[in-house]
Amino acid sequence: MRLVIAGLLVAAATIVGFVVNANNPDLLYAAAAPLFGNWQPHVGPGTPAAVLIAFLVVAKGSELARHRFALPIAYLTSVAWTFSLAMIDGWDRFVTRLTTEDEYLHEVPGVTDVPAMLNGFAARILDFQPDSWTTHVSGHPPGALLTFVALDRVGLGGGAAASIFCILVGSLAVVAIPLATKINAVLPFLVLFPGAVWVGASADGMFMGVAAVGIYLLTRWPLLGGIVLGWCLFLSYGLVLLAPLALAALWRQGEPGVTGRRIGWALAGALAVVGAFAINGFWWLDGYELVKLRYYQGIGDTRPYWYWAWANLAALALVIGPAGVQGLRKDRWVVAAGIAILAADLSGLSKAETERIWLPFAVWLLAGTAKLDRRWLTAQAVTALAVNHLVLTNW
Repeated sequence: MRLVIAGLLVAAATIVGFVVNANNPDLLYAAAAPLFGNWQPHVGPGTPAAVLIAFLVVAKGSELARHRFALPIAYLTSVAWTFSLAMIDGWDRFVTRLTTEDEYLHEVPGVTDVPAMLNGFAARILDFQPDSWTTHVSGHPPGALLTFVALDRVGLGGGAAASIFCILVGSLAVVAIPLATKINAVLPFLVLFPGAVWVGASADGMFMGVAAVGIYLLTRWPLLGGIVLGWCLFLSYGLVLLAPLALAALWRQGEPGVTGRRIGWALAGALAVVGAFAINGFWWLDGYELVKLRYYQGIGDTRPYWYWAWANLAALALVIGPAGVQGLRKDRWVVAAGIAILAADLSGLSKAETERIWLPFAVWLLAGTAKLDRRWLTAQAVTALAVNHLVLTNW
């Protein structure tokens, strides 16, 4: 039943999006609504590789989950799957996705003094100023820009290195989630995650990997996990909604004292990162208040809430695929991710492009796929391949 509902939701969002775009093309600002991209059926050099990898994972997925080296094999396969999907659009598009005038790399050459950049970061968030940050830099805390500045400083500048970095870090979620949940059976579903279409290459794909590692670390070393999740707060303001997943990781049933101590250590780690940024001139809450104003200075003011409040969920269904929808159940990880997504949706600050923005939450919904068979793996592969071949996505 849930699959039928999801299918109807996707169909309705696509039909309504098509009709609205035909009559008012500037309203939704998403030509392939509910996805951000353009309807453009195409194949590319990555097509044969993507089909082959999908076939192998479907055929050998259950064996993969039981293999002695399951985690490293799954990681490498996920990297190959994500890269092959990206290559359906071609190498030239792949290496320029993070270099456009709206993206992070556009601002990297101008960062010559990191302390000065941090101290003046908030002042450049609002639009219509001579030195306003580009769209993506202004819409995120400075940690996202700092990441690409650091890559540039160590000799890995440019679009190719940045895009490959996003895939390599994003694919860490395939390892972190089974370690956190202690369920290896989800591995093949994580490998063929349809959301990989947007991991290669978007910064949100990188955020997904960092966040997943942080959640896993909370289950073992709360202080270290808190530090990583504290860093996540400075990658994207929306990652504050990782809180339900963090609680799921820290919770020890029947042991409130242990849970309390673990939460304390995690908070200490996160607050240390917040304090470090504050000392260097950037206060997270100031940035958040300003970014809400910036959001409504742009297309956030144009895109209608009445459509995106439910069309976002249609995009989510495509990101997690049929297996992700079928696997939705009363599992603490699934419930926690669902709460985060619902809060993001209702906020009104996530209107469109949620197929990439919600990646750090959406991937955890696959924690409920452990008991599904290879037919569902096939459905995952078909979903990803269909989306990537029919829509020229922005990321």
